[in-house]
Amino acid sequence: MSTLADTWAWLTDPAHWSGAEGVWHRLLQHLVLTVVCLVVSCLIALPVALVLGHLGKGGALAVNISNVGRAVPTFAVLVLLLLTPIGKWGEGPTVVALVLFAVPPLLTNAYVGMREVDRSTVQAARGMGMTGRQVMFHVELPLSLPMILTGVRIATVQLVATATIAALAGGGGPSPPP
Repeated sequence: MSTLADTWAWLTDPAHWSGAEGVWHRLLQHLVLTVVCLVVSCLIALPVALVLGHLGKGGALAVNISNVGRAVPTFAVLVLLLLTPIGKWGEGPTVVALVLFAVPPLLTNAYVGMREVDRSTVQAARGMGMTGRQVMFHVELPLSLPMILTGVRIATVQLVATATIAALAGGGGPSPPP
């Protein structure tokens, strides 16, 4: 019961709600870390998935390779990165670990979304004289958007939940109460 009382005492202490170590500063730090990692992950995973999904070649291999990353604990990757020269880059190891954690759901969902577009719709677009690029951006991408956004949602939830472990490994992020 003392843990609950200690937590309540920490939360109700006005000193913890202001300044460089305050809750609002830590919340902003957490949100910035999450947004940066999500943007970098999207810039890496989405173009690869969209092109491979459009072409229909090599996507299964890319998805399987990225899904191997789901088996590796993010905390372990973060600790290993802190022990390498990357560990001297401030929050660099945290960003790298979280980006590696967010890429698999983005890549998988975007690829599957592109591949699940009805092939007769794609053939009809080609029959109307659309180029491959036009088919991709005007037919396949809009039809696969719900699946792509599902991947973005999953990656966002994972990043928000996982960014809190960064402080445990000393890589920035919000720190837990003492």
